[in-house]
Amino acid sequence: MPKIYVPFLLCLTPLFASAQVLTDQSVRIKSISERWELADSTRRGTFLLTSYKPFYVTLGRWSSHPNQQPRSENPAYTVATPVAYNNNEAKFHLSFKTKVLQGIFGGVGDLWVGYTQKAHWQIYNTEISRPFRELNYEPELIFNVPITYKFLGFESRTIGVAFNHQSNGQELPRSRSWNRIMFHTSFERKNWQVTLRPWIRLKDADDENPEIMNYIGRGEITVVYGSKRHQFYLVGTHPFTAQHLNRGSAQLNWVFQIHGHIKGQVQLSSGYGETLLDYNHAQNTFGLGVSFIDW
Repeated sequence: MPKIYVPFLLCLTPLFASAQVLTDQSVRIKSISERWELADSTRRGTFLLTSYKPFYVTLGRWSSHPNQQPRSENPAYTVATPVAYNNNEAKFHLSFKTKVLQGIFGGVGDLWVGYTQKAHWQIYNTEISRPFRELNYEPELIFNVPITYKFLGFESRTIGVAFNHQSNGQELPRSRSWNRIMFHTSFERKNWQVTLRPWIRLKDADDENPEIMNYIGRGEITVVYGSKRHQFYLVGTHPFTAQHLNRGSAQLNWVFQIHGHIKGQVQLSSGYGETLLDYNHAQNTFGLGVSFIDW
């Protein structure tokens, strides 16, 4: 490993260590009740920081077709000159949530604030001074209610709705953002969990990515399977329209035990929208890294 990466990893170590109070040393699926504190035995009160989505660092990510000249259907948001991005870069993904109101709406609902961030870093690209190619920020306000019913052998655990904002914080012409109302429900059965998240896009005064729904999609499915030392999870999106059957995305992850709190991770992805800037750009990627918090 090149020496430049060592200080970076050492700087992140305290963050990883503090985050690990949220999980244990085994690769296992936390129950939906644990993750969302649905039962009296799992409730932990408000303003306690807990994990939301996976937390990982991918030191080596390869792309079949890096997006060197991002474009939009809105001409003001199309980059005029390509940038010589490498096929290889680093990526990190962090996510957490905290409950801000408990037992509202008849004592059954909880209100959460969530935050997810992912970054793509051209750390191997010395020709353009190793820039961060893209950062995505995703705050959410989530209302969650426990519910129980059976569906195809699975038991439903929760249903809810969220306000979701996602943006990359850049200026013209690289700026990208959108707002959504997202609905969700989760099911589980033994070592399996399934979460469905359809959404409705809210209109923007100046649309930076007009066709984003027809590329990234109108909903997401997450399927997780876990054992003591291995976990597999698939995240897929799709537009759900007949004329866009070949769009959407799929990301497959394998998490496996290395030592203590550290797990290895292999990530494969294909399709559109790995980042907001790539919403209408298709590519295949392969990544190898470490996972600190899984589902």
